[in-house]
Order: sequence, then structure tokens, then C-alpha cells
Amino acid sequence: MDVDVRGTVAEGFEPVRDAFVRNFETRGERGAAVAVYRDGVKVVDLWGGTRDVDGTEPWAVDTAQVVRSATKGVAAAVPLLLHQRGQLDLDAPVGTYWPEFKAAGKERALVRHLLSHRAGVPALDRPLTLAEAADGTSGARAVAAQAPAWEPGTDHGYHAQTYSWLLAELVRRVTGRTIGRWTAEEIARPLGLDFWIGVPGDEAHRLGRIGRIEEPPTASGGGLKLRPKRSVAEAYRDPDSLTRRAFGAIDPMPDENDPAYRAAELPASNGVSTARALARFYAATIGAVDGHRLFAPATLTLARTEESTGPDRVLVVGTRFGLGYMLHGPASPLLGPGSFGHPGRGGSLGFADPETGIALGYVTNGMRKGVTADPRAQALVRAVRSAT
Repeated sequence: MDVDVRGTVAEGFEPVRDAFVRNFETRGERGAAVAVYRDGVKVVDLWGGTRDVDGTEPWAVDTAQVVRSATKGVAAAVPLLLHQRGQLDLDAPVGTYWPEFKAAGKERALVRHLLSHRAGVPALDRPLTLAEAADGTSGARAVAAQAPAWEPGTDHGYHAQTYSWLLAELVRRVTGRTIGRWTAEEIARPLGLDFWIGVPGDEAHRLGRIGRIEEPPTASGGGLKLRPKRSVAEAYRDPDSLTRRAFGAIDPMPDENDPAYRAAELPASNGVSTARALARFYAATIGAVDGHRLFAPATLTLARTEESTGPDRVLVVGTRFGLGYMLHGPASPLLGPGSFGHPGRGGSLGFADPETGIALGYVTNGMRKGVTADPRAQALVRAVRSAT
């Protein structure tokens, strides 16, 4: 499709603009934005296409979108910053802060297990309705009462939806604030980010509509690599699989364009962001951005030190996680071995690479089948790599 791409690109980063344009021409992009920071300075800020996946109104300079699991990367900063401030011990049992969580064999689950997808509760015996998922209490009660699928700390599996209630309740118990409020007050406001976990009503007009788009026949690469004996497709087809149950912890599947869904605080899945907000956030995790820095060096080390690796019980591929962040690897290729960040299922991506000083945010309204390595995002990553 022909598209009017707007924004700015610093000298040397022209390949990113070229890749962004090709995403519309050859990879079926409908509406998207990408931003890149280098050493705390914005060097790429581009947007194009339509604000709604099924509309004609142009994507505006301030259009924001639901970024699905890319939310997890920002949400994970909250417990890490609480640890940095001396308010949270990552090696303490979760029950130290949240006594009810000690039920059903989870007494030895540690705070770090919640962040590294090792807590053993990626699925619920009874899925929650959207009203229950969003009410601020039902999700926490459900994960606290849930018997683990494995002994916490002994294995890992992606907590696709339950991550919301695990982090949100932990933060509430430690700070007395919701995770959406804490993020707004301690991260988004100081850094000037257009990012929300729970969109306020006066910002709702800026959101575009997301939707499913199909992979164009000419697109290639970028999907998850499948294990030989059990593919991701097979896991999704089996209603009793841990994969299906983990992604179906809210049932029926919410309409992600519903204002009620967007207003909820679900730090696993419903954050709303611009591309430049994601990039600016990650830039502040590895260095100063206009005088603001989030992570001290020790915290940065925690974020990107491997905690989980190998076959993932939910994603059915090999994954690598630090404390709250996916790490560079075949299932989630980032810029280099030291990169850390988080994709959103179907498209969006945010990450930082301390070795090069690069931070990237990519936001789209066209959702694809892939979980962690969308071809459009990967094309942009390759272009950044060529520019650095």
C-alpha cells in the first residue's frame, strides 16, 4: 500500500525509515509507529498509515495503541524499582508481602519467581470474566488460591495473563497503590511518557483500533521456531493444554477495543502506548534521558541476567527471561546478546541494548498470529543493527 510516512530520522538511521516504508509495501502494515533512542537522544521518530486497522483516518503524531504484552516490560520495572529503593526483597517469599499466596503449595515461591515466569501459576482452574479480571480483587484471589502446575522455582512457563494479577497485587501490598497509578506517578509522569496501564477517560480519544491482519504471501521469517514433537499450533488446538489455558485465563476473550477493557489495569496485556514512549522508557533504563534515569547499574544487571532458559511450558519453544524481561534469543531476537525487552503478541516491541545505547519502541494496529518475533518488528531491528 502507498503510505505517507511522517516524522524524523537522524543521519545514519535512514535504513530504519526504508524498512518502515517496506513494512507497508510488502508486509501488510496498516498503521504503525517506530521510535529509536541512542544514548538518551531520539534519533528515529516515524509514523504512518491509519490510526484504526479498519479505518481511513491518518495515524497522528500522538496516536497510541494497545501494546499487549509489551506492557509487561514497563510493568516489570515497578518491582525492580521498589527493590532498588529498598522496599522489596526479590529473594523473599511472595507470602512475606502477600500471605494468602502461600496456599496450595506455593509457600516457597519467591518474588523473583513472579518476574521470571517461574511461579507455576500461568493458568487458572476457572478462567475469569473480564469484569472479574478488571475488578482489582478477583484476579489476586484466584492466583493466590491456585495450585501450581509445577513446584515454583523449578521450571518456567510464560504467565501470559496471570502476570497481571501477580504483579498488580504484589505492588499493591508493598505500596498501597495500584500498579497503574504507581506507573503513572513514578515512571510515566517524570519521563513524560504517553503510556498508561488503565487509560484515563480524557486520553481515550487518542487511541486507535487494533485488529487481526493476515500474513502477506511474500513475507518471510520472523516467527517462533517450533519444537519438533509438539508445535505451537497443536498446543493451541488442545483445549486442555497449558498453552491454551494460559492465554485463556480471561474468558471469553476480551474485545481489546472496548473502553472498559482499556480502562482496566492489566499489566500483562492492556497497556496503551506510543512508540516514542516505549523507546523513551527503555532509553531511561540504560542511561539518562533529559536528566532522568530509571535503573541503577545493579538493577540493570538484574533485569538482563538470565533467570529462565530452555523449553517454555506455555510457549512450547525455548525462551530466555531475566527479571521481568525477555532476553535476546531465537524466540525473541533483539539487537544483540545483551539486549532485554518485551514483545507484544501479534506485533509491538520495546527493548534496550546497553552495549550500543540503543532503545527501540514499535507499535502497530495490525495484529498477527506470532507471539514474540513479528516480521515487521524484526525488519526494523535489522535496520537499526545496520545503522549502528
